[in-house]
Amino acid sequence: MIRLHGVHKLFRTRFGQREVLRGVSVSLARHQVVALIGASGSGKSTMLNLVLGFLRPSDGRILLDGNDMETLDLRTVRRFVSVVPQESVLFEGSIRDNVAYGLDEVDDERVLDALRGANALEIVEALPDGWHTVVGERGARLSGGQRQRIAIARALVRDPRILLLDEATSALDSESEQKVKQALDTLMRGRTTLVVAH
Repeated sequence: MIRLHGVHKLFRTRFGQREVLRGVSVSLARHQVVALIGASGSGKSTMLNLVLGFLRPSDGRILLDGNDMETLDLRTVRRFVSVVPQESVLFEGSIRDNVAYGLDEVDDERVLDALRGANALEIVEALPDGWHTVVGERGARLSGGQRQRIAIARALVRDPRILLLDEATSALDSESEQKVKQALDTLMRGRTTLVVAH
């Protein structure tokens, strides 16, 4: 369970401090899906960054399974968290390397299962070099929808307990969006999920 209790966050600016979140209290039970909806600049991404430990609250606590995140090793916590951002960044390398990025040893069947679950196996099967195809810098040789599905496969292969979706379908055309939504449904099943959307 994730719990943000009485969180306050101050940002330092040239003109002093500006409070961006005030008195926020949110609890996410295991396997629950919670959406953060609001206009640009309303603090949605700040909430995700607090959960990831990239930002620290100036007051209040963030609890993970009852443990204060201030006392936890964030490298260990992040092993159980996957993020699918609005624009997924792929690196110059093969599709397989991008899916398994950051993991020591991942067998082929696990990568195939992740690609299948992300509706991305059809992308791989349509390419002459399959998953050995080099995607180009930032995934330039793939469409936006294809990049998102590869990013979802990257999240799936980690089998995360906590999933953070940051406007994961907002930059896609309607056909790509439908395939990505189906992949996200698979990814979210049985996971605690925090979704950011306009």
